Amino acid sequence: MKKTRSPTLRRETTLVHAGRDYCEHGFVNPPVYHGSTVLFPDTDTLHDESRGYRYARRASPTSLAVEDAVAGIEGGYKSKVSPSGLAAITTTLLAFLKSGDHLLMVDSVYGPIRYFCDTLLKGFGVATTYYDPLIGSAIASLIRPETRLVYCESPGSQTMEVQDVPAIAKAAHERDCLICFDNTWSGGYYFRPFSHGCDISVQAGTKYLGGHSDVMAGTITCTEQTWPRLKEAFETMGQCLGPDDMFLLLRGLRTLEVRLERHHKNALAVAQWLRTRPEVATVLYPALSNAPGHELWKRDFTGASGLFSVVLQPAKRLAVDRMLDSLTLFGMGASWGGYESLVLPFKATRTAAASEPSGPCLRFHIGLENPDDLIADLAQGFKCLAAAA
Repeated sequence: MKKTRSPTLRRETTLVHAGRDYCEHGFVNPPVYHGSTVLFPDTDTLHDESRGYRYARRASPTSLAVEDAVAGIEGGYKSKVSPSGLAAITTTLLAFLKSGDHLLMVDSVYGPIRYFCDTLLKGFGVATTYYDPLIGSAIASLIRPETRLVYCESPGSQTMEVQDVPAIAKAAHERDCLICFDNTWSGGYYFRPFSHGCDISVQAGTKYLGGHSDVMAGTITCTEQTWPRLKEAFETMGQCLGPDDMFLLLRGLRTLEVRLERHHKNALAVAQWLRTRPEVATVLYPALSNAPGHELWKRDFTGASGLFSVVLQPAKRLAVDRMLDSLTLFGMGASWGGYESLVLPFKATRTAAASEPSGPCLRFHIGLENPDDLIADLAQGFKCLAAAA
């Protein structure tokens, strides 16, 4: 007999129990279904469109377990799981935009999405305007009669601008525009998109949902109103994720809260130390008091993840490279959200009222190591920076 859980469970409890209605035979974890074909015992069942499983690309007990869990965490109606975060975002844009439509895209967006908008989406007849992430309610001045979607990412990719999402959502909804929000930085946990006016939430599940640098996945969560259109487009484009990756995503999701808590604690310690260093001009981490965006972060978020950026004092590239090469605990890699610490130099691409940083930029992901060890590694790295100056 299936037990009914309280609808008012706290989020830590939801992380443990969401999506477990598909468990069988007393096992704690839902089974991993490797399969494509679903057999029908008779023609009555074959013609019954209400049957839950018809083809594995559309649904399996494994996929529904993951999707129910993600929707429960984000506070949305339903979710879909795609092969990557990039696939989740591009699928969403294609689902809600058509030729002749106009998209308002935040200028601090994840780089590959900018490329998608400027190439494929443009070729499909969709116009994109990049807007200042700090625009707030003034975004109303950029909305045209043909604007259909406003896309937010907060904090912004690399440069960490915190957006006034409720103000943007209010202005957009007054003009019948939808809001899509990239919730990857918060792991879908520290920011409640649908409570702040969003209509669609996307994530790179590769990052914090997976949490172990061993899975590629993306998630799309919708309101009840936006779900039918997303579901149709998602299935029409043949999107799906393999069952083993779904299993890894579901496994990682169970420990999301405790991992994020440690990422937040460690990142805060390292960011505070970096703030004291003469080699550092600015630490871009909204969880720091007096940091850019701190007040909005404190208002809208319940915690911070391990990702932040720093702007160094002016330095030669060779010196920065020597510093990075000397680090032993920070890997250099394009992803983040796993248990390990990472660092990556970057140059921000901006077109809408953004000033150039005064010095070289580094993006850090602070992992689950002891922060004192990470600080010691960075301290010797700064010595190498000075020696090569």
